[in-house]
Amino acid sequence: MTTSQNSLFEGEPATPAKPSARSKTTRRSGARTAAHEAADKQRSISISEFFAKNRHLLGFDSKRKALLTTVKEAVDNALDACEEAGILPDITVLVKQVKNQDDRYVVTVSDNGPGILPEQIDRVFAQLLYGSKFHRLRQSRGQQGIGISAAGMYGQMTTGKPTIIRSRISKRHDAHEVGVRIDTAKNKPVRTKNQVFEWDREHGTEVSIELEARYSKGRGSVDEYIAQTAVANPHVSILYHSPDSDEPLLHERATKQQPKMPAEIKPHPYGVELGTLIKMMKTTGSTQLGAFLQKDFSRVSAKVAREICSVAKLEPKSRVKSLEHKSSEALHKAIAKVKIMAPPTDCLSPIGEELLEKGLQKEIGEAEFFVSRTRPPSVYRGNPFQIEVGVALGGQLHADDPVRVMRFANRVPLQYQPGACAITKALTSVDWKGYGLQQPRGSIPVGPVIFMVHIASAWVPFTSESKEAVANYPEILKELRLCLQECGRQMSRYLKRRKRVADELKKRQYIDRYLPHIGEALRDILELDEGQTDRVVAELRDTLERSRKI
Repeated sequence: MTTSQNSLFEGEPATPAKPSARSKTTRRSGARTAAHEAADKQRSISISEFFAKNRHLLGFDSKRKALLTTVKEAVDNALDACEEAGILPDITVLVKQVKNQDDRYVVTVSDNGPGILPEQIDRVFAQLLYGSKFHRLRQSRGQQGIGISAAGMYGQMTTGKPTIIRSRISKRHDAHEVGVRIDTAKNKPVRTKNQVFEWDREHGTEVSIELEARYSKGRGSVDEYIAQTAVANPHVSILYHSPDSDEPLLHERATKQQPKMPAEIKPHPYGVELGTLIKMMKTTGSTQLGAFLQKDFSRVSAKVAREICSVAKLEPKSRVKSLEHKSSEALHKAIAKVKIMAPPTDCLSPIGEELLEKGLQKEIGEAEFFVSRTRPPSVYRGNPFQIEVGVALGGQLHADDPVRVMRFANRVPLQYQPGACAITKALTSVDWKGYGLQQPRGSIPVGPVIFMVHIASAWVPFTSESKEAVANYPEILKELRLCLQECGRQMSRYLKRRKRVADELKKRQYIDRYLPHIGEALRDILELDEGQTDRVVAELRDTLERSRKI
């Protein structure tokens, strides 16, 4: 890896390489070449500079999407902070158009979370790749330490305005208002404002970003994101002030039950690549190889560690930091050959079948039929994950439209790039005609149905930094299909029963319509009196209805 590449990944300016003896000799000779000219133009690139130029990678490729991404990153941070502190989240989202500016908005998101230490505010909101979630393995909405800082950087680039943060950690501490910018050349925060102010909140955080944006309703909008966030997080209360309404919309919480707090786990040996293994061996606190395998990985007992060392032809008491590359490679290959228990799944916090249905009911109101399923945890590349599906049928949904698909990853709505997502691929691959729905070839089914599909994972494999689609790992596709099919079978039983009921009711209507005419014909043919006619009609009705029981 080159010096500039190292700089990109570490987020720090690179140290220029010292010129070789040969280059010194060339310079002493006074001969300038094209190589010298090219070398003079080389410089390191900070991560902020890279994403400032390639902001589309983070979801800021249009004004409409920039507004959504800014709201999404701020709300995700607020929810994570509240849940980690054991606080039922009360979130307020205000999207306000700047006066006399058609394409400029101020996004303000506030929470009742634990607040942020004043000395930490700068780096949390104005330094890319800074955060507490990247190096830990447990389910959370944020993963990379990029999102909210990137939103602030976009606002800074398009309006020149700093990000404004208000925060308080308890009623015994002062509330601080801080303004920050990002020095994109160094990926470092620069304070523009810092003052203590009176705040009526005991604790919490509020962030305001002014940015160029465009507000509109419909699919992929802020309104849809807020509604779907309420569906996947029934324990959250969200007060939403949209730009086109004087009255705020309150999404009340459907339960006061907090989600189970996921535990942090160590990496599983099956999910570690050779380069990562070598890095872990150099930075471990263990001295011996066997102790390193047991302490730095999950599901590696003393017996499993000895077996791995035996297959790799290494001694468990070998000094782990002294092993050569050849030995490290042998160790990595040995891990794949040894049977190791799947990683623990207490790092996951699924929504749960009951709350999935409650969330769907909040979104669409009454429906004919609800079903939800949560699959047992599974593993891809050593990372635990769990699939959940909720299905709602009927209600106000249109029978001739394609089914509506709501995609979620770690309780966060995925509103863009559905065609690139494993969820869409799995849904399309199921033969829904066998479950009672129409389905064009190679497409999603048609019918009055909503599919809510959620993947919970310690590390969701997104296809890009903008976190809009889940990668197509075979293990994930398999679990998605199985969960969708489980719900499909329940829906198929309901549809068949509904059809049977409809057929029986239709036949009963025929009986009611034509039986009196049959009675009259029998009376005339058989010359029956009125009493006999009534008895014959009653016997016929009884016989027909008993043979057509619903």
